Amino acid sequence: MESNVTGDFMLSLGMDLNRVLVVVFSMVVSELSHVHTRPIDFVCDSEARRVMNKVKDLQEEKVICSGVDALPSSIQLPCISIHKATWERKSVQERRAEILLSLGTLAQDVRSARTLSQPGCGLTLLKRLEHSINNYLHVVRLLHVEGEQEGPAVERCLGQPSKDLGLVLKYFGLLLTGKLELLIAEMAKWC
Repeated sequence: MESNVTGDFMLSLGMDLNRVLVVVFSMVVSELSHVHTRPIDFVCDSEARRVMNKVKDLQEEKVICSGVDALPSSIQLPCISIHKATWERKSVQERRAEILLSLGTLAQDVRSARTLSQPGCGLTLLKRLEHSINNYLHVVRLLHVEGEQEGPAVERCLGQPSKDLGLVLKYFGLLLTGKLELLIAEMAKWC
């Protein structure tokens, strides 16, 4: 009887250790494969953008890292809806400014949630999410927009606040595959 209990305990310990190792391994691989994307590569090379997008990796790690759904503070979700006619009337500068505002707000809120988080898997995920958002902020800030002058005034468009990390990751991914890709499609004409 005792050896059966010990065996079950060892099996359970081995499974928990495997989960931790998968998370650690994926974090190390992610950091090693970090691509220093230049703005021109970002616009003209869809593969560079695909490699830079870590949202799916973060979503997979969130599943492995159980119990990190609830964040310690709310994060304002980016405004991801696009009214086609309104979007098309905006200049490339206005579109870029809108995306920068969304990314900046998201980065600030993730940073705040990270500072309130307890050490562990959730904190690591928030650090990686913040790093990813900051990478996009950096690249989008460096994008040269023809005829650009001082940044245009942008209407503040924010979604609902949420403490659900899964929802935050989803909206971040939709911002990248929606508004940002539309901006890049417009700028790719200059490649």
